Amino acid sequence: MADMAISVEGAHKTYGGKKAKDVKKALDGLDLRVVRGTVHGVLGPNGAGKTTLVRVLATLLRPDSGRVEVAGYDVVTEARAVRFRIGLLGQHAALDEELGGRQNLEMFARLHHLGARHARVRADELLERFDLGDTGRKPVRAYSGGMRRRLDLAASLVTDPEILFLDEPTTGLDPRGRAEVWSAVRSLVGGGTTVLLTTQYLEEADQLAGRISVVDRGRVIADGTPDELKSRTGGDRIDVVLRDAGQLGAAVALLPVPESGVSVDVDRRLLSAPVTDRMTALSGVVRALEEAGIDAEDVALRRPTLDEVFLHLTGAGEVAA
Repeated sequence: MADMAISVEGAHKTYGGKKAKDVKKALDGLDLRVVRGTVHGVLGPNGAGKTTLVRVLATLLRPDSGRVEVAGYDVVTEARAVRFRIGLLGQHAALDEELGGRQNLEMFARLHHLGARHARVRADELLERFDLGDTGRKPVRAYSGGMRRRLDLAASLVTDPEILFLDEPTTGLDPRGRAEVWSAVRSLVGGGTTVLLTTQYLEEADQLAGRISVVDRGRVIADGTPDELKSRTGGDRIDVVLRDAGQLGAAVALLPVPESGVSVDVDRRLLSAPVTDRMTALSGVVRALEEAGIDAEDVALRRPTLDEVFLHLTGAGEVAA
């Protein structure tokens, strides 16, 4: 288990009163393994238990039962040792808006008991690391969203933690801001930091995570690389976009699967179906459409998206903490 940054076995956590009907199972025998030096994504619908999991791992909550270790230390009996080795970036920035970036980082460093000189040196190191060196004296209220999150990420690294928990780190950011944070996370992992990422953006998990755990009702219901999870929904798919929505019905019969397996989107004039033989299916569908006189704007093969994986596994319509 030496290569595991996080190890969770049979973790339970409940909330509520003494009556059974008032008890909510936030974690219900959850198991999780996170390898050192990787980004591990955690996805799940509202109330799945993701945020409770992060709070247990960060020693902010005690599990009711089960074994939970972070960096090789038990989160209950060795909580102090765990805290020395982790960083936590929550959903909302924990920065003083009136102070500059350097002042914020120095403040966090002093709160972690670094001496004044060490705090200044560490603040300068982190500003350069996150490409904020020329903004150190600028008040945080004047930062863009992406800059704030990068500074918040820098603050969570003041003590150079082995393991970093990112709880929806890019919520509310525009695409440019998300890209800035993604770049910073990749840099961290390249330097050996382990990252546990919860996110409401499936694209984010696909971009960053080498492995993903899907959590529902307090349990991990699926675990694997993005490609492994995608293949569980039936492998590759063929998408056909027609010029005339009125021909969708006729085109469905030409696809190499039972009609019940074809999804139809009338507004987008789109047919989508799973296939097993990629090239045979592609050439066969193109030929069949031509012979039937059906005009297609596009015919393409693709892997399932994480959105489809998530819906297939949980039946939920959204991902959130």
